[in-house]
Amino acid sequence: MEHGWIWWILVGGIAGILAKALTPGKKGEPTGCVMTILLGIGGSVLTGFIMRNLLRTSGGGGFAGSIVGATIGALVLIFIFKKFWSK
Repeated sequence: MEHGWIWWILVGGIAGILAKALTPGKKGEPTGCVMTILLGIGGSVLTGFIMRNLLRTSGGGGFAGSIVGATIGALVLIFIFKKFWSK
């Protein structure tokens, strides 16, 4: 099912909040509502890419599956960001 930009913002916001709650940042790291949403959207794109291209599946977990997948992707992005941000 094709979703619009409001879906991306909603899923991205929830996933970004969950990912940041699981891995709180340090002072000086980018924060804020927009960064949180972008983090979740980036996580969703990363997970979607992996699902389609590496696992050869489209997912199909509905709203909850989208949140879980986007959160996992956002956690990976946070890990990568922290790896390079601290240097």
